[in-house]
Amino acid sequence: MRPYLAAAIQMTSKPDLDKNLIEAEELIDLAVRQGAELVGLPENFAFLGKEEDKLAQAADIATKTRKFLKTMAQRFQITILGGGFPVPVEAAPTKAYNTALLVDPNGAEIASYQKVHLFDVDVPDGNTYRESSTVMAGKDLPSIYSSPKLGNVGLSICYDVRFPELYRHLADKGADVMFVPAAFTAFTGKDHWQVLLQARAIENTCYVIAPAQTGNHYERRYTHGHAMIIDPWGVILADAGDRPGVAVAEINPERLYQVRQQMPSLQHRVFV
Repeated sequence: MRPYLAAAIQMTSKPDLDKNLIEAEELIDLAVRQGAELVGLPENFAFLGKEEDKLAQAADIATKTRKFLKTMAQRFQITILGGGFPVPVEAAPTKAYNTALLVDPNGAEIASYQKVHLFDVDVPDGNTYRESSTVMAGKDLPSIYSSPKLGNVGLSICYDVRFPELYRHLADKGADVMFVPAAFTAFTGKDHWQVLLQARAIENTCYVIAPAQTGNHYERRYTHGHAMIIDPWGVILADAGDRPGVAVAEINPERLYQVRQQMPSLQHRVFV
């Protein structure tokens, strides 16, 4: 592993697949122009609309999104994360997996993860979310992608960030970098987004890359924004604010080593 630049992309995705992919390409280009070699797109980057509409278009979204990610990776010679898009479940026509996919510069799919924790919540702002109505929960913990250039990269998606055992699993597998692509609600995000991301970084002494959705997507669906990159000490290295854009920061192995030497908490665990 060597020092390199990573980017967390921030979007305001709509219920329009083709338009979203055009916007994503523009932001990927912006990140690459700033030197990013590892780029993350947020959850629902290809389509953010009503659950029933997403399910109806899931096959088309999945096909076009996979092709898009491979094309972007090859064109820009980057490793790219598609942070969450629907992939139809053959055995259950009324469900899709919320899938994160990591693609290397050759266009090869090198890691994937199906979201395990589904967001079924009555938010105090009056919005109700029932992700499980159209999404099939994954059954497997995410694996680690090991790269001599990028380090050990672990995947997760949005609501997972509230479940620290998933990230401890990634840490046990040797993670240096943890992705948390999200479409975090505006109401919960203002209080919980940043502190949860910092906690996951600090307790696991890892970098956290958190691409995000921001603004109004349709009707009353608002997301928090603030795509971030956080270092293993919990320092916010980059924050995209509340508008579409990119957060770019360095992933540095010397910083990882320094923090892990200064605070070797993972070595001091009693209950494992």
